[in-house]
Amino acid sequence: MSSIEKNSVLERRIDSLLTDEITINFGPQHPSTHGVLRLEAKASGEVITAITPHLGYLHRGVEKNLESKEFLQGIPLLDRCDYLSSMFNSYIMAACVEELTEIEVPRRAEWIRVVAMELNRIASHLLWWGTFCLDLGASSPLLYAFRDREDVIDLLELISGARLLYNYIRPGGVRGDVTPEFMKKLEGFTNRFPPYIDEYEELVTGNAIFIERVTNVGVISKERAVNWALSGPMLRGSGVNWDLRINEPYSAYPEFTFDAAVEEGCDVMARYRVRMMEMRQSNRMLKQAVEGLPEGSHTAKVPTSVRCKKGMTYRRIESPRGELGGFMITDQDKAKKPWRFHLRAPSFANLAAIEEMSKGYMVADMIAILGSIDIVLGDVDR
Repeated sequence: MSSIEKNSVLERRIDSLLTDEITINFGPQHPSTHGVLRLEAKASGEVITAITPHLGYLHRGVEKNLESKEFLQGIPLLDRCDYLSSMFNSYIMAACVEELTEIEVPRRAEWIRVVAMELNRIASHLLWWGTFCLDLGASSPLLYAFRDREDVIDLLELISGARLLYNYIRPGGVRGDVTPEFMKKLEGFTNRFPPYIDEYEELVTGNAIFIERVTNVGVISKERAVNWALSGPMLRGSGVNWDLRINEPYSAYPEFTFDAAVEEGCDVMARYRVRMMEMRQSNRMLKQAVEGLPEGSHTAKVPTSVRCKKGMTYRRIESPRGELGGFMITDQDKAKKPWRFHLRAPSFANLAAIEEMSKGYMVADMIAILGSIDIVLGDVDR
């Protein structure tokens, strides 16, 4: 075979590689899948044509296990679903129980709950920011994120005794009152944190390479975001002004002044900006708590073994990832445990739209798109 013929064969092989559709597996071991998720991606050359998420690698049967646990025993299990924002999962169980027992939560307890949840929101967003930038090839932001996240985790440890799975919010209030030491350290953190966010913006948000990687990538319109039932930063990043803390207020949120973080870009950059704004708003609420935490008890009088009346309830709140809902049914009066408990997990719902956000983009863009969803696999695959 002549050199001309060899070159012709080689060119045909290259052309077929560039035009034939190939299947690429991302995960379940790939670090950027952030847990045991497998994404089956089909690509024509470097362009994604389809993506199918495959679940089931983590499944721990949490919802089924809750049926055999008393209400207080179920809270540590729920903490392990979205383990990066376990305060919110604890609140969901507490809120469902409080509705079916008509427990009246003291005002101070509700304020402390807001403090705990907003601290946890900041901790979650900081970890997202660091790992998202790492996925895109920048390692320094991860170090900044963990430096400042340690301050938040120290505060959460002061009130709960734990650094990841807190088991702190209980039916009737919280497990322990805040101390003067905690309030002093919280005040110091709220003063230090805004300049830290300015630092993040200077380091990453204005970086030319970062802007190129995330602008006009993973676009999903306002209408499609609503149709996919997206929530949280995913929904507000598409210009939908919907935040359950404002639109359907719960706990002590009506007593706080803050703004919903909304961006019109509908792309990865918009979702990034929403989370950066949310950290500023969370810090704003924490400052208000420092200045005006009400007096009173940190918990209502609740028996060790809580009993619920027969009935069903659905409570939903704004977690760092979006709408976290708890649907609970009790099948008898004085029930000691749920007959059925189901979580409406935001990571699961948000992940469903990844194919629509990824089609037509490059394989490298898929990493940025997946990172912008901010999934926690314990929240996806319960």
